[in-house]
Amino acid sequence: MTKEEKTLIYDLLKKADANISGFTSDGFKGEVEFVDDAVGHEPAVVPDSTVVPDSTVVPEALEGPQSERPSTSSGPPDSSAATDNSSNTSALTLTDLYAKITRCTKCQLARTRNNVVPGEGVENPDVLVIGEGPGYDEDMSGRPFVGKAGVLLDKMLAAIELDRNKNCYIANIVKCRPPNNRDPEPEEQSTCFAFLQAELHILKPKMILCMGRIAGHKMLDTQESLNKLRGQIFDYNGIPLMVTYHPSALLRDQSLKAPAWQDLKTFKKKLDEIRSK
Repeated sequence: MTKEEKTLIYDLLKKADANISGFTSDGFKGEVEFVDDAVGHEPAVVPDSTVVPDSTVVPEALEGPQSERPSTSSGPPDSSAATDNSSNTSALTLTDLYAKITRCTKCQLARTRNNVVPGEGVENPDVLVIGEGPGYDEDMSGRPFVGKAGVLLDKMLAAIELDRNKNCYIANIVKCRPPNNRDPEPEEQSTCFAFLQAELHILKPKMILCMGRIAGHKMLDTQESLNKLRGQIFDYNGIPLMVTYHPSALLRDQSLKAPAWQDLKTFKKKLDEIRSK
């Protein structure tokens, strides 16, 4: 195969991946140089880049009809992508993502919701706060954490100098309210999780704070009890993550406020260390 044929196939794969997922996958970042097979060499890889992966995993929740996929010619280019104009792709924006979330009907929660509830906050947050899913107030307003639990969450964040309007972004594992505020089913979580992964890809927070058991279980892929998970610093793909009590639990049981405060102080200490670097 000639160098030109290999380059053409690589560019087509890269653009197709970006069209489907909405952003440049890690496997396609960097620059790859090919040579003719007749030369007898393997593809030469430019330093700090990656070769073509054997397969590309496409988040299922981000798939959709071709007409709904973002064009590779719109939006700002991904600064970490190859600099060759023929292979540049667009970065997925929060606006693009919100449009996808609003149109999603991939699980049964879409049939009972009043509003989809995407994330809310600043685009370059210090902290990504993750809950389990919308409740009644959130379902009616289309905003995350706005009911009684949301009011308490804002107070908890303020106690460690965090604010959804200044340095935080607040999201949920699922974007639609489960009926009667039941726990989201595993298949509902799996279907919706690609949206949260896309939010992480766009936001690149310094730390993650999981509110409650379900958020902690999904992010850490574990079934350990909340009491064993809370208060520790875990690693999520290079991002420090902590699990603590959901504000709703604190409203039901006042005795949990003291250990929750200890968690928040530990979280802030780690965040201050990261900020100081």
